[in-house]
Amino acid sequence: MVQTGLHHVTAFSGPAPRNLDFHTRVLGLRLVKKTVNFDDPGTYHLYYGDAAGRPGTILTFFPIERAAPGRVGVGETQETAFRIPRASIGWWTHRLIEKGVAHEPLVQVFGEPTLRFRDPDGMMLALVGVDDAGDEAWASGEVPAEHAIRGLHGVTLLLERAEPTAAILTDVLGLHAAGREGNLIRFAGSAAIGGLVTLRAVGGFLPARPGAGSVHHIAFRAADDAAQAAMGEALVARGLHVTEQRDRQYFRSIYFREPGGVLFEIATDTPGFAVDEPIEALGSALKLPAGLEPHRAEIEAVLPKVA
Repeated sequence: MVQTGLHHVTAFSGPAPRNLDFHTRVLGLRLVKKTVNFDDPGTYHLYYGDAAGRPGTILTFFPIERAAPGRVGVGETQETAFRIPRASIGWWTHRLIEKGVAHEPLVQVFGEPTLRFRDPDGMMLALVGVDDAGDEAWASGEVPAEHAIRGLHGVTLLLERAEPTAAILTDVLGLHAAGREGNLIRFAGSAAIGGLVTLRAVGGFLPARPGAGSVHHIAFRAADDAAQAAMGEALVARGLHVTEQRDRQYFRSIYFREPGGVLFEIATDTPGFAVDEPIEALGSALKLPAGLEPHRAEIEAVLPKVA
């Protein structure tokens, strides 16, 4: 069965060590790849996910030491949510309190308990309790497998109008309408993990401003190059500009701005994060694409030290 939904979410952050500490130690995610921004090799690109780095579990960051804060607004992802077992909501509430992470009161969204909080750079995150969270989990030193994050639940996009974006989600990216609650419209893909995109239309709101804590883009899954090419052709037929395919080492990507202004990527499921290091060693060493390998010494000299 073709899996439709999110492949990953990529955001900007402040200092790399702080970002790494929060997402691996506090949230218990696995660092599945430590590489650089291929378009700016003096900046890390850190990938977090589950034990195997499966599509739909990945949250990535471009850490910038002195990045100015971003501002959430129209044309951007407002919230990135993770899936956890429904019975683990209480455990996570106590953990956030223990770690000094401010959080909002527990709310029900589409019938699911939702615990919202921000990372150290102000990025809005949420933990959503679900009955079918799945059994695959990365057990870190502080977060046991029974309570561990299972992957992405979905994202919420802040838009001027929902309808043009909804058409792209359903007609091109393979999602379907899955419910409405207040001014939220939810769409679901076939993937159990990372399958949800929620649109929130707020006409007249301020536009987004990129910076630390803001999402750069969200990526959707394509099974292979042929599926990705078909999506690209469908987008061009709708008058949207689509980039050429770019090799990101662990997947191949095309990019476009959907009608609401959010930067979308379509990423292939293959080859995956084990293409340059075994699964048991994911994230343990700085990995560079072949074109940057001759410049390793210069790149390592400017990158901040992280574990």
